[in-house]
Amino acid sequence: MAVEVLLSCLNQNVPELVEKMGLTGAAVAVNQCDREGSEEINILGGSARVFDSMERGVGRSRNLALSKAREEICIFGDEDIVYRKDYASLIEAEFLKHPEADGLLFQAEVDPLRKTYQNDTFGPVGLLNCGRYPAYSMAFRRQKLCDSGVRFSTLFGGGARYSNGEDSLFLRDVIKAGLKIYKTPVCIGEEIPRPSTWFTGYHEKFFFDRGVLYAFLYGHAAPLWAFRFVFTKRKLMCRDIPWWSAFRLVLKGIGEGRRVKREESDEA
Repeated sequence: MAVEVLLSCLNQNVPELVEKMGLTGAAVAVNQCDREGSEEINILGGSARVFDSMERGVGRSRNLALSKAREEICIFGDEDIVYRKDYASLIEAEFLKHPEADGLLFQAEVDPLRKTYQNDTFGPVGLLNCGRYPAYSMAFRRQKLCDSGVRFSTLFGGGARYSNGEDSLFLRDVIKAGLKIYKTPVCIGEEIPRPSTWFTGYHEKFFFDRGVLYAFLYGHAAPLWAFRFVFTKRKLMCRDIPWWSAFRLVLKGIGEGRRVKREESDEA
């Protein structure tokens, strides 16, 4: 049961990056840059296949990496994460321990200001608690994931039209497709902080884009989730924009999200 890291990166020296991240065994790296091409490079214990792409968007690059994956277990990597030396054996052991799991959400240590989740116990993840997990926590049985037909949205995330949320949508769709997902306290790496590639402050676009995301995530309940989000986090997020103005921006984004969903439905 081999583990393969699927990595999306932007304008990187990939051999230096995979060494910094501590990748071993097998990996697929999609490097968004100003050229097209592919190569295979040696890494500790195996090799990484590198695909240079001029297309932009983290969703596109993750989908490309998934299409190139070969091994039984795949995990979505992040260039901010330095992996433990034994990460592959930890991931393999956890899947062997839990044959009922199609996907596992692993722990990674991150800056407290960026932390969105904490796995203290093993347990199931469903539609009500899937929105907090980033892509770098997610590992899957590759064939199960491919058979589900679920792919990352190309509307959300770094390099896309709307700021972030592609990982939440992806996990939601995986669960709706019937895959069994569990969280585990097993820690596989640690974040090395750096400036965010998408977050530039709590400005108008931040709140508007959050509304678009909520339209996709929560449907008719999106306004309720929007109010909860803005009101409970108003002391952190609403220092420059009053919380009621922020809420109106999120509602405006929900309106656009519903329009985009209708257009997608019509095209389908």
